[in-house]
Amino acid sequence: MKKLIRRYFYLVYILLGAFILAFGMYNVHSRTIITEGGIWGIELLLFNWFGLSPAVTAPLLDGTCYLMGVVFLGKDFILKSVVGTLGYSAFYALLEQFPPLLPDLNGVPIAAAIIGALFVGIGAGIVVRQGGACAGDDALALFISKKLKIKISQAYLFTDMTVLLLSLTYIPFRQIAYSLLTVLLSGWIIEKVQNFKLKKSVGAVLSKD
Repeated sequence: MKKLIRRYFYLVYILLGAFILAFGMYNVHSRTIITEGGIWGIELLLFNWFGLSPAVTAPLLDGTCYLMGVVFLGKDFILKSVVGTLGYSAFYALLEQFPPLLPDLNGVPIAAAIIGALFVGIGAGIVVRQGGACAGDDALALFISKKLKIKISQAYLFTDMTVLLLSLTYIPFRQIAYSLLTVLLSGWIIEKVQNFKLKKSVGAVLSKD
């Protein structure tokens, strides 16, 4: 039994990360004029343009990106990303059934940018640390990198900036600066969480006989 738990315990981390991400997107980003880059930004774009819930658009957008990038991604990454994506959509749909738990931050956009980035960075970082993703940004970036023959970092920057420019259709130009802060900060946090070293983790405890 312990071996079985040890084998699939990473799913708990993935779902935890997905919940943190969904909580931040619902309580901060979807209620303010602060947006994100990549797939998350497109979700918010569609939400503001057509009122489409990220609970619906997330799996559709991510599925498309995974199909494009499946040739370049490992099987484990795809499986873990599916768990992260579906978990995120399920948690977002659940959160939509309740009133927001955080105060409205529209009046303090810099706080919204920083707090939103914390939720996105920590949530996505936990999932990435387990070798998966909650969105198709990774698959999309790999696909663009291969097709356009550019660095992967340039591919991420390309998708983020494209979404931010499109977001000008519902976000004032001056507010894009806050969105850019969120994008840069969340990316930095994801990297820190991914590379964070624990002296003793739950996984290490479970690995003991």
